Amino acid sequence: MAELKKNVEEARDFIKARVTSAPKIGIILGTGLGALAKEIEDKKELPYTEIPYFPMSTVMTHAGNFVFGKVGRREVMAMEGRFHYYEGYSMKDVTFPVRVMKALGAEVLIVSNAAGGMNPEFSVGDIVLISDHINLMGDNPLIGPNDDKLGPRFPDMSEPYSRRLIKVAEDVAIKEKIEIKKGVYVGVAGPNLETAAEYRFLKTIGADMVGMSTVPEAIVAVHAGMEVCGISCITDECNPDALKPADINEIIKIASNAEPIITQLIKGVITQL
Repeated sequence: MAELKKNVEEARDFIKARVTSAPKIGIILGTGLGALAKEIEDKKELPYTEIPYFPMSTVMTHAGNFVFGKVGRREVMAMEGRFHYYEGYSMKDVTFPVRVMKALGAEVLIVSNAAGGMNPEFSVGDIVLISDHINLMGDNPLIGPNDDKLGPRFPDMSEPYSRRLIKVAEDVAIKEKIEIKKGVYVGVAGPNLETAAEYRFLKTIGADMVGMSTVPEAIVAVHAGMEVCGISCITDECNPDALKPADINEIIKIASNAEPIITQLIKGVITQL
């Protein structure tokens, strides 16, 4: 953990030497959901490849830039693409940018993702606020020695997704006439999609949607004392009794079609904070 803290501080210092803003809001843009980065004004981009200890993004649609600037009057920093456990990175690698965001002064983390919908009330293209999560990724980014300067040994997870931020997002959705739903997200390791039996199991344990990200990022953000707002785009219907082959290109297309609405929602949340 001492080495992790040192690496975080080196990455922070590298960024602070190149960026003059001090954002309180961090954003992680998921698969097919990077359009918000284009809405950021007074923009400064830092490729992940230039930042010390940052992994490289290897997934399509993940541009691989750390973007700093303004949304309205609020300063923000946004990850244009994230890292996944299935890419071969450790959980500490996957969540390293969250640590850096906190070190740079972030108090709020907004995360977005593409997810498979198992709740029969969810349809392809729906936007869902994450109310809670289940970690079935088989690992945890907090395993190992704990540095109390980064967060407590046993962080409380009774409210991993801020009820305050959920209310803000709901108010924005009403004002902007955006239809949203709420649900429980289950994180799995991937990279394969689930079998019919696995979808049936995940529904049984209380999950509404499934994906391969977000959970470790939320855990580290809570550990670091940040408020988290999670937003999923339902990109495929995962009905175990009528399961059809998934097409990753179609999943990305659906996420891209939902991009403008999710961007509108996130921008609205940011302006209300």
